[in-house]
Amino acid sequence: MRSLYGLNEFRDTSPHVLEHWGQVGDETCGCFKVPSPVDGTILPVVASSDMGWEHVSVSHRDRIPTWTEMDYIKRLFFKDDEVAMQLHVRPVDHINVHDFVLHLWRPTFAPIPLPPKEFV
Repeated sequence: MRSLYGLNEFRDTSPHVLEHWGQVGDETCGCFKVPSPVDGTILPVVASSDMGWEHVSVSHRDRIPTWTEMDYIKRLFFKDDEVAMQLHVRPVDHINVHDFVLHLWRPTFAPIPLPPKEFV
């Protein structure tokens, strides 16, 4: 993941964030408000790095983020040579706390296996 200080122009430093999290974040975590490349709507983004995983959640107020939005966020928050993924877990492991949020994940201690390029 990139240093999140590089995204400070989008960092949410509102009293709500301070109240909820106790801080506005650092180079590895934080809340951000990123304008959508699709329609300009603000996409709330939460990023963190902990327990061997880098994680970015992206939400929209009234719909699921589009592929274009997720790709844009991936390129903002992760380095060009890093692979991030969305996971579709077993139903028993699925927890939904927001209907319009998607997540990007990247393990920090192991590469993500990839299919042959011609399959992608």
